[in-house]
Amino acid sequence: MFRQKLLFGIFLLGFFFIIARLFYWQILQGARLAEAASDQYYFKLNLTPNRGEIITSDGSPLVANIAAYLVYAEPQKITDTKDFSEKVGEALTIDEATISARINQENIVWAPLAHKVDQQVVDPLKEAGIEGLGFEPESKRFYPESSMAAHLVGFVGSDENGSDTGYFGLEGFYDRALKGKPGSLIQEKDARGIPILLGSSRRIAAEDGQTLRLYLDRSVQHIAEERLKQALEKYGAKAGLVAIMDPKTGGILASASYPNFDPRQFAEFDKDLYTDPLVGMTYEPGSTFKTLIMSAALNEKLVTPTSIFDETGPVPIGQYRIKTWNDKYNGELTMTQVLEKSSNPGMVHVGQKLGKDRLYNYIEAFGFGKKTGIDLEGEEAAPIRPRDQWREIDQATASFGQGIAVTPIQMLRAVSALANEGTLMEPHMVASLIDPAGKVTEVPPKKETQVISPASAHVITEMMISAVNNGDAKWAKPKGYRIAGKTGTAQIPIAGHYDSDKTIASFVGFAPADNPRFVMLVVIREPTSSPWGSETAAPLFFTIAKELFSYYGISPND
Repeated sequence: MFRQKLLFGIFLLGFFFIIARLFYWQILQGARLAEAASDQYYFKLNLTPNRGEIITSDGSPLVANIAAYLVYAEPQKITDTKDFSEKVGEALTIDEATISARINQENIVWAPLAHKVDQQVVDPLKEAGIEGLGFEPESKRFYPESSMAAHLVGFVGSDENGSDTGYFGLEGFYDRALKGKPGSLIQEKDARGIPILLGSSRRIAAEDGQTLRLYLDRSVQHIAEERLKQALEKYGAKAGLVAIMDPKTGGILASASYPNFDPRQFAEFDKDLYTDPLVGMTYEPGSTFKTLIMSAALNEKLVTPTSIFDETGPVPIGQYRIKTWNDKYNGELTMTQVLEKSSNPGMVHVGQKLGKDRLYNYIEAFGFGKKTGIDLEGEEAAPIRPRDQWREIDQATASFGQGIAVTPIQMLRAVSALANEGTLMEPHMVASLIDPAGKVTEVPPKKETQVISPASAHVITEMMISAVNNGDAKWAKPKGYRIAGKTGTAQIPIAGHYDSDKTIASFVGFAPADNPRFVMLVVIREPTSSPWGSETAAPLFFTIAKELFSYYGISPND
C-alpha cells in the first residue's frame, strides 16, 4: 500500500513538473521563442521615417530634409572581401579594417556601413556595381538658412541606439512629434540567410513626423541677427541677445543670440554653446526691473505718477547705503521722474511702500522663480530665494533689479504683460503642427493671469514713454514714434561680490506704445566701449525698432 502511494505521488509530481515546463515554454517564453523561430526564416529591415520640417511663419523652411542613404553590406554576396573593403572604404572615408570587421561578423545577413550618406557619394558607388553593397533611402537635416536661429532650432544627433534624436531647442522639445513612427520590411530568407526574391514579405510603412510652423518671422529674425552681430563688434561685447515677442499672443517673433553654433557641424563646437541664452542664461536685470515694481505699486494705489519722493542722499538700509547710479541727487522727484532718472533710492521707497510680502507676491505673479513653459528644451527656472529668507536689504535691492536672477524669456514675458493690458501670456514658439497628410493643428495662445489691471498697465506705459523721451537714451530714439521702455545696467555677481568692471547692459520696451506690435529685450554682456545700457543696448533696440516700423508699415504717430 505504501509503495503504491509513493509511486502515485512520484507520478503526480512528474505530471505537474511537465505541466509547469509546458506553461513556461509555451506561455511565458512563447513570444520569445516564436520571435527566435521567425528570425531563422525572416530578415527584418527597419524603415526610418522622414523627420518633420521646421518652417517660419511665412512657410519658409528653417530646417528641412534632403535625400541621403544608409549604405550597407550583404556579406553573403561579397566575393572579394579585400577589394570590397578598399573600394567602399575609400568612397565612405572609412578605413579598410573597420569595413572588414563589420562584414566578417558571423551569422549576419547585412551590416550597416554608414548613415546619412550624400547623393553625390552614393551615385558613383551605384555605378560601380559592387557586389554585396546595398543602399536604403533615408533623409538628413538640411538648413537652408545656415545657422540662423540655431539656438532656437537645436540639432539632431544620435541616441545610445544610433537613432536620430533631437537635442536642445525645438528639436529637443518636439522630438517625439518630429521623428514620426518607424516602419519595417520583413522578408523571407533561405538557410544561408539570403532574402528569397519570390518569398513572402510584409512591409509596414514608416509614418513621417509632423512639421512645426513657428511664430518666428524670417525677416525679423534676419534683422535681429544682423544688427546684433554689428552691435557686439561695435561695443566690444562678450555676448548678446535680442528677443522679440508678440505681446497679444506670446508668440516669439525672433530670438538672436551670440556666440552660437552651426547645427550642421554641432559636434565641432563647445557644448556650452548648445544652451539657448533666451531660456538658459540667468542674469540680474538691473533697472529694467523697475518698471515691474512701479507697476505693482500703481496697481495697489500706493503711488501715482505724480507722487513725490525727496531724493536728498543715499538711503540707509541697516549697514548698507543705497546710492544713485552716478552718486548725484536730484531732490524732489515724481514717480515718473524716478523712472526717467532711474533712481535707486526712489525705487527703494516704492518697494518699502509695497512691503516685503506684496513685493514678493508681485514678483511671483509676473512669473519669476519658475519656468515660463516655453516650448524649448533647456529652460531654467532662475529660482528666487524663499520669502522667509529675505532680509530688509534683499527687499530694497530687488526693487531696483539687483540681487534677483531672471532669464531673458522671463523678463520679456513680464514686460509683455505691461504691453498687453496687464495680462501675462505663455510664451510660445510653435503656432501649429502639420501632419504628413496636411492636417493642421493650431496651438492657441494661452493666457496665464491678470497681473495688474488694464488701467495700471496704461499708466505705467505712459511713464515708460516718458522714460524713453526724457531718459539718458533719448538721443537714439526714432523720431515720431511713441515707444515705452527702460534701460538697465547691472553689475555681474562673482563669488559673493559684484565685479566693478563688468556689466550687463540691457533695454526692454514695446512699440507702438498705444497698440504694441512687438515687445523687445536687448541684453549685451560685458560691453567694453561703455558699461551703460543707455549707450549700448538702447541704441541697438532703437535701430532694430526703426527697421521693424518700416517692415510692419507702421507710420509715425507722435
